[in-house]
Amino acid sequence: MYANATYYTTEYLGTYQGDDLKKRLAQVADKVDSLTFNRIKGVGFENLTPFQQSVIQKVCCQLLDFEVENADLLATAVSSYSINGVSMQFGDSWNVVTMNGIAMNRSTYELLRQTGLTGRAI
Repeated sequence: MYANATYYTTEYLGTYQGDDLKKRLAQVADKVDSLTFNRIKGVGFENLTPFQQSVIQKVCCQLLDFEVENADLLATAVSSYSINGVSMQFGDSWNVVTMNGIAMNRSTYELLRQTGLTGRAI
């Protein structure tokens, strides 16, 4: 887990207060590992630069908030629908990106990219 409950509530000032906060933070850490091709685990979180550590903690918190706010949409298998001429599509758009099957705000992914850990090259 890269961001703990204390960081989430006191530094990031997150608003989620469910009993499963610790579990959710662990789940988003797993997703961040997937997005970074397990590079964080490979070098060890403590061996990253302070900038990288800070960004990764923020990304975990932002991803948790995104998942809580969009839980209903994320839980559905429908990727798009249309009713009476009004349509909605979930996936890559101007503000949402899906990478490795993980949906998130584009700004969150761009923040994670700043760490240099998301490139596909070895």
